[in-house]
Amino acid sequence: METSAVKQQQQPAAAKIRNLPWVEKYRPQTLNDLISHQDILSTIQKFISEDRLPHLLLYGPPGTGKTSTILACAKQLYKDKEFGSMVLELNASDDRGIDIVRGPILSFASTRTIFKKGFKLVILDEADAMTQDAQNALRRVIEKFTENTRFCLICNYLSKIIPALQSRCTRFRFGPLTPELMVPRLEHVVEEEKVDISEDGMKALVTLSSGDMRRALNILQSTNMAFGKVTEETVYTCTGHPLKSDIANILDWMLNQDFTTAYRNIMELKTLKGLALHDILTEVHLFVHRVDFPSSVRIHLLTKMADIEYRLSVGTSEKIQLSSLIAAFQVTRDLIVAEA
Repeated sequence: METSAVKQQQQPAAAKIRNLPWVEKYRPQTLNDLISHQDILSTIQKFISEDRLPHLLLYGPPGTGKTSTILACAKQLYKDKEFGSMVLELNASDDRGIDIVRGPILSFASTRTIFKKGFKLVILDEADAMTQDAQNALRRVIEKFTENTRFCLICNYLSKIIPALQSRCTRFRFGPLTPELMVPRLEHVVEEEKVDISEDGMKALVTLSSGDMRRALNILQSTNMAFGKVTEETVYTCTGHPLKSDIANILDWMLNQDFTTAYRNIMELKTLKGLALHDILTEVHLFVHRVDFPSSVRIHLLTKMADIEYRLSVGTSEKIQLSSLIAAFQVTRDLIVAEA
């Protein structure tokens, strides 16, 4: 009877792990599991082993392992039983105004632990979303309770953290991951989940995620669930990103067709594939750098494209901006002919 009860308890746990998004399921649990920024990890490991952990400020683009790093540190520092009482984790979804800094954070940092020697850890994820007042209040708390509490701030934009807080912390920058680091980890997930993936599918994953491991895993999971096979085409279709062949066609129409035909063809393609003009513009921009235009012509074209991108970000009509983009290319074509 007891064994069947134990089995029943184990089943939900196994099901829970199975139902987790892959981002959480394969989140690194220890510092050794982390794949990137070995220099930063070895420094933090040294701090921990010598029991001299300073206040930390981890910054860099999303999906580069900042939160995973500090959570792995916390797991190494504290056993499961004491984790709840020794670690306070707050992110942008929690209220972190000045009242929270003066209330829960202050009371957590100021209380001593009776049965455990060592320091407590306060993790403030997405600290760049904190208000100026809250950051100013925090600097006094950090100074006052350094003796028994360490603070770790995590953010995407360093410029949004006030200089006074930056000077109280040891800063580490987490850059985007390189393809050499991402591919082995993605291959591990592919093997574990038995995903049917082609070589060009893997390349597309790495290209589209641009160094963001979380994004790569999310695209991999959603493409696998939607199509059952991960190829370059399914990855691009799943993310709604224009295919390279589509971009080549768009460029061909803009440079070689008359205005009306080019406009009609591009609008049809946009509607058929559900493409956003912003994505088309980004991809076309890469092609412009590769195509051998005279420098004066290229400068003119890039200026026009930058204007269109700015106008799109303000929220103007896509149809009018598409007309403007085609017009810019038609003018470019005429300039090239005139120069020749």
